[in-house]
Amino acid sequence: MTETVLMTEEQLINQAVEVLMDKLGLLEATRFLALKSSPEKYDDSVKWHQEWQAQLDKEAFFDEVFK
Repeated sequence: MTETVLMTEEQLINQAVEVLMDKLGLLEATRFLALKSSPEKYDDSVKWHQEWQAQLDKEAFFDEVFK
């Protein structure tokens, strides 16, 4: 019987986000993540994205995404 080693939650989240971004691209991955988190608040994901982008610190975001 082999022992299964699980990733930490941080490792799991990081890897899952990387896969989403690789397969869907940044915009669609962001839309997907927003669907489950607050559907009643942002029924229109395009509107949500525009609101999110308006308050975004672009330099900090790019630094995080492309580190």
